[in-house]
Amino acid sequence: MKEPELKLSSLSFFTLWFGAAISIAEIFSGGLIAPLGFRKGILAILIGHFLGTIIFVLGGIIGSKEKMSAINSTESSFGVYGRKLFGILNVLQLVGWTAVMIKSAAVSLNAISVELWKFNNIILWAIFIAFLVMLWIWYGNKGIKYINATAVILLLGLMVLVAFITFKNPNELNKTVEGVISFGGAVEISAVMPLSWLPLAADYTRQGTNAKRDAIGSFFGYFLGSSFMYAIGLGASIAIGNSDPGAILLGVNLGIVALGVVTLSTVTTTFLDAYSAGVSFMSITDRFKEKNVALIMTIIGLILALFFPIETYESFLYAIGSVFAPLFSVVLTDYFILKRKSKTLSNIDLLSILHWVLGVILYYTFVKIEFILGATVPVMIIISMIYIANRKIFGLKVSETHKESPMN
Repeated sequence: MKEPELKLSSLSFFTLWFGAAISIAEIFSGGLIAPLGFRKGILAILIGHFLGTIIFVLGGIIGSKEKMSAINSTESSFGVYGRKLFGILNVLQLVGWTAVMIKSAAVSLNAISVELWKFNNIILWAIFIAFLVMLWIWYGNKGIKYINATAVILLLGLMVLVAFITFKNPNELNKTVEGVISFGGAVEISAVMPLSWLPLAADYTRQGTNAKRDAIGSFFGYFLGSSFMYAIGLGASIAIGNSDPGAILLGVNLGIVALGVVTLSTVTTTFLDAYSAGVSFMSITDRFKEKNVALIMTIIGLILALFFPIETYESFLYAIGSVFAPLFSVVLTDYFILKRKSKTLSNIDLLSILHWVLGVILYYTFVKIEFILGATVPVMIIISMIYIANRKIFGLKVSETHKESPMN
């Protein structure tokens, strides 16, 4: 059963994606780029985010125009079973993100509480975060429109404070950080974050009122918010040696403020992960309500956070890129270039699946060679070109014998 939908304005999209970008995960990701140095790191962040956010917005435009979720939009390219396959992969990604966010927040909150009150219990902090996320989900999409705007304003103020602490001594940004990362690797780590939101974009833009304005609001909201968070993580890792915002605020005796930063940023972002897991699950089966599924996904994410170590964060980002870059290369090519906007009744489109598999292989090849523009953009361009050529050769339809119906 589908939840009643609430129309969102362009400003709502700006605050929604700006709020989604203000998270510990974004700051930590920026910290991974620190070995590159501050100036090159900032350039890589801006290039990666510009490229990644454009791709993210294109996926959102489909949802805005066709009024369907991102995963459902894959059916016209990959068939019914293809849609279900990617629905499952997206649910796994979102549950993974939910677990990552709960775990990282619990560790950060525990460090703060140990410093302030000598209270040491990561499990209770994880349960606390999961409870707040579930509370947010329970109040539904109204939380997006009314509560999220307030949360974003508060978070922005707190993060400006974190940024001030981080950048108050510019000379500290000239420090050398141990480790190795290529410029292309830094671009990819920056591009893959907006790409990770791509399967979620249409889940919200389908509730928009104007495709163009909603796209602009989404682009600037995410680009500005995420680039800012990455820059804080980059600067903090270089200048302070720690990209955890909680630790930064603790260092200047702002422990209570640190609790607020970590809690608010985690809840606003994890809500989007869990809610979209519910929406994506609906592409597999529509027997349940989105809200109920989202609550269950939060509980599963909590269990994963409690019992499984989540330490290979960089590998997790690359795994997301390898799956969704070639996937949406095919979807975006079909929609914007080949104009295949009909929903095929075919079970599976093998030609599209083969190009997706080729894209996964190409992605890891580009990661290995450390191409200057990362892996996402070149892989999407190459797969798009090969796909267009093969569609011209084998025909635009999956099968001449299958009927087609308009996309709705």
